[in-house]
Amino acid sequence: MDAVFQALASATRREMLDIVRSEPGCSVGAVASRFDVSRIAVMRHLTVLEEAGLIISDKRGRTRHLYMNAVPIQMIHDRWTSEYSALWSGRMLDIKYLAEHRRARDGDAVGEPGQGAREKGGHHE
Repeated sequence: MDAVFQALASATRREMLDIVRSEPGCSVGAVASRFDVSRIAVMRHLTVLEEAGLIISDKRGRTRHLYMNAVPIQMIHDRWTSEYSALWSGRMLDIKYLAEHRRARDGDAVGEPGQGAREKGGHHE
């Protein structure tokens, strides 16, 4: 996971990853042509991305075709958001059930926007 964060810490590598994501199968030369640095520098950046598992390369003849692998990013997302998602989705369900219970108890007292049950003669807790 550290390798992924390190790879994504560079704006240049993030831009390269964006290119590979938007053009699956592009060549190293195609990526290198978009940067004003040597091909060797581009290769070093791509190696960091590949070692982090963010890029998969497929060598055909003399050309390396590049593809993005989103799995490492998804794993990071899942690690820190799954617990929050479960917590908040559970809380949102609680709010939904409470609102439905109150609506059933108080009747379907839905009026014009800005008009609550109290204004219609109903009551609130």
